[in-house]
Amino acid sequence: MRSFISHTFTAVVVMAASSAAAAPPSIVTQGNGAALACASCHGVDGAGNAQAGFPVLAQLPPAYFAKQIADFKAGTRTHPVMTPIAQAMSAEDAESSARHYASQPRPKAGAITADPAVIARGRNLAINGAGDRQVPPCFKCHAVDGLGVAPAFPPIAGQHATYTVSQLQAWKTGARTNDPQKLMKAVAEKLTDDDIRSVAEYLATLGTRGKENE
Repeated sequence: MRSFISHTFTAVVVMAASSAAAAPPSIVTQGNGAALACASCHGVDGAGNAQAGFPVLAQLPPAYFAKQIADFKAGTRTHPVMTPIAQAMSAEDAESSARHYASQPRPKAGAITADPAVIARGRNLAINGAGDRQVPPCFKCHAVDGLGVAPAFPPIAGQHATYTVSQLQAWKTGARTNDPQKLMKAVAEKLTDDDIRSVAEYLATLGTRGKENE
């Protein structure tokens, strides 16, 4: 009987510890003073919000995530919402939220609503680039199917098209400049607005590397 009780108690403790380990950090669910909860814009699962322009954070490499927070803090990347939030985050906040979102499965792509011709054009750019304009394929840096290469190149598969468009335009105009060796700026400057829309719509349709697919 004692052995049974002991094993049962041990199992409960292990289950409780596992549950606690899986719980999102408070910065994600509750925020920290002036730093709003990450989940208020990006969701606890990191799925983001396409309509509001909040990106998918799930499976971002922790080092990449932490760099973006550091850049918002330093002013080398700016955003009216994220800049003050990042500046109010502690180093522990940044580290714990980075680990949390890196562990989340990438959300599944939604239904395809864009014109098939737009998707096809985007697919060609992502896979083949545009050699006549010295535009490299997206997948040259971000890996096959846009799954990303840690730490510098984040996953772009399944990212909301609205967010991808906004960032490519930001690099194109010089509003965003925190890319490594100005690689994204060099690419974006050679893309037309139609190119940007097409590749963003295509990337949003891609399958995901969620835990259910591993």
